[in-house]
Amino acid sequence: MKALLKTTKSAKPAEVEKKWHLIDADGLVVGRLATIVANILRGKHKPSYTPHVDCGDHVVIINADKVKFTGRKLQQKMYYKHTGYPGGLKEVRADKILEGRFPERILEKAVERMIPRGPLGRDQMRALHLYNGTEHPHGGQNPETLDVAGMSRKNKVGA
Repeated sequence: MKALLKTTKSAKPAEVEKKWHLIDADGLVVGRLATIVANILRGKHKPSYTPHVDCGDHVVIINADKVKFTGRKLQQKMYYKHTGYPGGLKEVRADKILEGRFPERILEKAVERMIPRGPLGRDQMRALHLYNGTEHPHGGQNPETLDVAGMSRKNKVGA
């Protein structure tokens, strides 16, 4: 009888099969949605996950401007950026960003901060496609719909 070999299979970039997922973000909680999306982008939901290979899938998010915050975060949560000059720290509240020109950046930054920094993380972030309305140009890829609200009752506000 042969001894059981305990070897770990490492995925190669050519062997990775990328799928497309469609998520409707209407009424979903920002942080909970971001963790699910970050895990899909990294490929951690696959048994062939390899940390140093981009084995994640593409994620298309529609209604990204209709995400929700729990509690009083909408009025209290601050986003910071620095101009690079002395005393150049700027802050803006979450509700101002959602009312502004690019409300999808709330979700984009939440996901980006859960992805590792570096060339691999940048490749994984390119697989994230955010849209404010219900229309998206990725119908040809036949994305499969992912019901994030059905995964847990806490994922959706008011459900």
